[in-house]
Amino acid sequence: MTSFKEIRIVGIDPDRPPRIRKEAYIDLFYRLSEDAPEEWCEDFNAFGRHVSPLAKVEKGGRRIIGSYVNDIDTIPAHFAQVKQAVADCNAQYIEKIRQREIALAKDNANLQEQGGQQFKLNEIIASLDFDD
Repeated sequence: MTSFKEIRIVGIDPDRPPRIRKEAYIDLFYRLSEDAPEEWCEDFNAFGRHVSPLAKVEKGGRRIIGSYVNDIDTIPAHFAQVKQAVADCNAQYIEKIRQREIALAKDNANLQEQGGQQFKLNEIIASLDFDD
């Protein structure tokens, strides 16, 4: 299987720590263990729509998940939801990789079968005489 290291939340973005403000919300920027592949980010943003309040990977910043809460007492529950969305996204991404690899292996096997077009092409190319 293609190598993919599961992504985890490893902390809060040190450049944007949560702060109490006059507004009725607190921004939360969770830092990921590594840059996430673009497709993973898209998948996470779909999962993040089910987190309340919404959580999403920032555009161009594939290492930060941004969200907010309205009440400091909800931070632990919110974090649990975001963490679960990351785990679900990892599982879905790994399954997508596995399905692609199965399809590729099947295509390669079909191409190599005797009588298949790839087999015929390989025989023709092997029979060409490149000597002058």
